Amino acid sequence: MSTAPRLTALDALHRSLGATMTDFAGWDMPLRYASERDEHNAVRTKAGLFDLSHMGEITVTGPAAVDLLNFALVGNIGTISVGRARYTMICAEDGGIMDDLIVYRLAETEYMVVANAGNAQIVLDALTARAEGFDAEVRDDHDAYALLAVQGPESPAILASVTDADLDGLKYYAGLPGTVAGVPALIARTGYTGEDGFELFVAPGHAEQLWRALTEAGASRGLIPCGLSCRDTLRLEAGMPLYGHELTTGLTPFDAGLGRVVKFEKEGDFVGRKALEAAAERAESAPPRKLVGLVAEGRRVPRAGFPVVAGGQVVGEVTSGAPSPTLGKPIAMAYVDAAHATPGTEGVAVDIRGSHEPYEVVALPFYKRRK
Repeated sequence: MSTAPRLTALDALHRSLGATMTDFAGWDMPLRYASERDEHNAVRTKAGLFDLSHMGEITVTGPAAVDLLNFALVGNIGTISVGRARYTMICAEDGGIMDDLIVYRLAETEYMVVANAGNAQIVLDALTARAEGFDAEVRDDHDAYALLAVQGPESPAILASVTDADLDGLKYYAGLPGTVAGVPALIARTGYTGEDGFELFVAPGHAEQLWRALTEAGASRGLIPCGLSCRDTLRLEAGMPLYGHELTTGLTPFDAGLGRVVKFEKEGDFVGRKALEAAAERAESAPPRKLVGLVAEGRRVPRAGFPVVAGGQVVGEVTSGAPSPTLGKPIAMAYVDAAHATPGTEGVAVDIRGSHEPYEVVALPFYKRRK
């Protein structure tokens, strides 16, 4: 039995703009509106407007909300101040990554966990199960929010023209309640593009009003609507992991080079602690494959799953690959053996349908914005 994809509150508007739609994690989402290269370059040089309403929002409230989250997640949630956010992960008992998350502390005993669209139900179910015995409530609040993102160097000026919120005082990974174009919103300085920008959580009924207001406010500053295709190339250039590619249940945070998100020093037990302690020891004594960047010498584009080879042997695997509009060359992220992970390592290639295409090993990210 086929299930019809879910629609965001902006679905009709996307179609009126001529968007090419695609199924993504059970949602009908805009892939691109016109040229994905133009959309990518707009975010790098001016600004782009995204609909991210497929993401999952889960509210955790109650006297023991922080204790539940400290037990359920690998990060130290107790050190997040009200109005701040943190990148973290939820892991299985064996240490495998179930999802990477952003946790916002909205009030003293209220948190919002934002999960990837494809994992939203998995995260909700895990948090609900792990809440047993804690004086806390886990609530699926996805239907309470639409999520719009304004990303790019012009985004602060665009947003400032339609809000009186203190954007200058809003730090990276912080959020504050405010009004944008007359619409109540949680304004967060977060994003997935490598650029400065904001994510705006609003009621679905206000989404179209806000989209049109931002479009009008950004018209003179080069803002254009952007789809998921350029969001992928933007995050790839910025070296940001994507669940299902760089992150999977078969990898621990230490395997992914993100062991820093695991906070063993926090009080009490947490799900996966023993397995993650063992993974940390393994990573120290015998480094696992490392996540590196690869830049093509030729024009052929690698894709996820393609083998990385050196000296006729497979030494790794591509996790994400695409043409880079900013670099003007194909790029990829790949897990490779530690012996071939040093930037500048020679003799590394990607097996693209039987042809060994030479690639340069580089440190991530490929692109870092000027502050």
